[in-house]
Amino acid sequence: MDHELLDLGDGRQLERFGQVVLDRPCPAAAWHSARDGAAWASADARFDREAGGSGTWVAAGGLPVPWPVQLEGLTLEVRLAASGQVGVFPEQVSVWSWLRAWVAGAVGAVGAAGEADEHTAEGADEGSTRRPNPAAPEILNLFAHTGAASLASAAGGARVVHVDAARPALAWARRNAALSGLAEAPIRWIVDDALGFVQRELRRGRQYTGIVLDPPSYGHGTAGGTWRLETDLAPLLEACAGLLTEGPAFLVLTAHTPAFDPDRLADGLGLALGRAAGGSFEVADLGLNTTDGRRLTLGSMARWSR
Repeated sequence: MDHELLDLGDGRQLERFGQVVLDRPCPAAAWHSARDGAAWASADARFDREAGGSGTWVAAGGLPVPWPVQLEGLTLEVRLAASGQVGVFPEQVSVWSWLRAWVAGAVGAVGAAGEADEHTAEGADEGSTRRPNPAAPEILNLFAHTGAASLASAAGGARVVHVDAARPALAWARRNAALSGLAEAPIRWIVDDALGFVQRELRRGRQYTGIVLDPPSYGHGTAGGTWRLETDLAPLLEACAGLLTEGPAFLVLTAHTPAFDPDRLADGLGLALGRAAGGSFEVADLGLNTTDGRRLTLGSMARWSR
């Protein structure tokens, strides 16, 4: 894998993306102490945040910007963004892996059922025609950022609706699709606010097999509105619950806001879905491990599926 957490401490993390080593702020690393001074000194680029929240990258000469990395079977573009982000979130790899596997399993089950139906029909009537398999699972990815969850789902065989309020992020996601050999995959790319889009889909009577959400703590919408996780997550989850199909389905929620631990996310899913909906809930921390075994927790995940 083209990523490695080399060291962490004093509110920063040192990571390797491909052959490039980056030194970035990381509040979650405040309780650790850095161990490898030589590695920090040899970083290819460092981001320093200023008092107002903005910051500056200081990069070594000849740094290839942007550059591709390979993660979980995807090729993703790394770019030094003005926010200090790089567009790739390795702590989410387990989520991408689960999405690809779940979708591939659902596609395989549909194919097996279709083959069984065809065999039965052929046995009853040699002149009968082969039935087409039912449609692939359709996945809705909200706050879809640079698209890794969308691409993992598409790679598993899903049709995907990718929604993000930021046009630059959507353009980045489309570049990732091309790099990953998925430029022609059945993905609809939509610039829109998450709640507004979901409400319109409800009015249209649309349904989805699975929904993925990775909302920020705070953000701006397409029409100048704002998003606040504390107040806006619950109504969005309730609306999303109305879009899920009967039968096999899932809802994956991740967050990088310290107050929203995995159990709190699961409680939100439970309230929106209703505990009588069946299925099962899973929770986990999202994080990275250094080669010497230290754990950096960077977010939370809760997942419901049936």
